[in-house]
Amino acid sequence: MKTGISPFPFAKLTLKINIIHFHFNIIHFYICIVKIKVMKPKLPVNCPSCAEGLNVSQLSCGHCGTSVAGNFNLPVLLKLTEEEQQFMLDFFLCSGSLKELAVKMGNSYPTVRNRLDDIIAKITKMNEANK
Repeated sequence: MKTGISPFPFAKLTLKINIIHFHFNIIHFYICIVKIKVMKPKLPVNCPSCAEGLNVSQLSCGHCGTSVAGNFNLPVLLKLTEEEQQFMLDFFLCSGSLKELAVKMGNSYPTVRNRLDDIIAKITKMNEANK
């Protein structure tokens, strides 16, 4: 009979750690798959070459294939970032209540108010540039 600590308990622990690591990798894989399926192509609003604003040149019907070509300006709200658009949508869905929006976002009222003021300033600047 040998004396000392048996390596057997450590072998069980190592096996359990490997199993947990394996399950973690499976979960991570599924999260990545879900992100890929949920990702939507982002509408570019600025030129990738010169960073100037883009215009829409063609619209088409996904049902019948009809196309309309021209030079159309993007609506101002589409020129906002995705985060700003989501903020405005949440503001709208909260019936314009900054207090309710602050609770929903988990931020203070002044933080939400400042964010709204920043977006208002950005929209005002874009409207002035379009005149």
